[in-house]
Amino acid sequence: MTRDARGLGGAWTKYQRHAAHAPSPDLARHVERYWVVSWDYREPYRQLIVPFPNVHLTFQDGGATVNGVFSGHQTRVLEGRSGVFGVAFRPGCFRPFLGASVSTITDRSVDAREIFGPELPDAPDVAVVERFLRARLPQPDPKADEAAEIVAMIAAEPQITRVDSLADELGTSVRRLQRLFAEYVGIGPKWVIRRYRLREATERLGAGNWAALAAELGYADQAHFARDFKDMFGEPPTWYAERC
Repeated sequence: MTRDARGLGGAWTKYQRHAAHAPSPDLARHVERYWVVSWDYREPYRQLIVPFPNVHLTFQDGGATVNGVFSGHQTRVLEGRSGVFGVAFRPGCFRPFLGASVSTITDRSVDAREIFGPELPDAPDVAVVERFLRARLPQPDPKADEAAEIVAMIAAEPQITRVDSLADELGTSVRRLQRLFAEYVGIGPKWVIRRYRLREATERLGAGNWAALAAELGYADQAHFARDFKDMFGEPPTWYAERC
């Protein structure tokens, strides 16, 4: 299979620009970061997008979309000269804006007007979007904070590889964690654990010792690790390593 050279060896940096901005303190309870991506492609380019447990609000070409958590990788076609301004909400913290279980938008993208109303920013930037969000701030929700803190814990502690051990550490039940994550994160705790452990794998792909890495990340064998990686990222770990 022929691979697009524009996606290998960091070549994408010739065609794309990425920037990230932290939220103001009063919005940090809800927002993880703002991000801006622009691109310039004479020929269409198939962009691989890997999932994280964040809901995103994206602005492009005068419209806005809310993107729920996607359970697997996606491919978007980028062409011409364009860009996107995005808001990455903290995992668990979009539930108060949505007013419903976040699982209702898992693997879906919906028109932002269905959630935020008909008035959208014309020229989104950090200041404009923060004013937009402040005007629509929901009431504090302790369960959203709890979900966000648990996801942060999973991300920060590589030794967490099983839902039952996480439940034990938190002094709760597996079933309660599953209900909390479905309602507030939009996807189960097992998926979140797997996603963050696989993120660690991407940071160490050059090591080459796949069997040792699989064991360290809690996999029974290298084959199981490779299958999980391909399901999440859309290609085997050896291929993904060639993107760096």
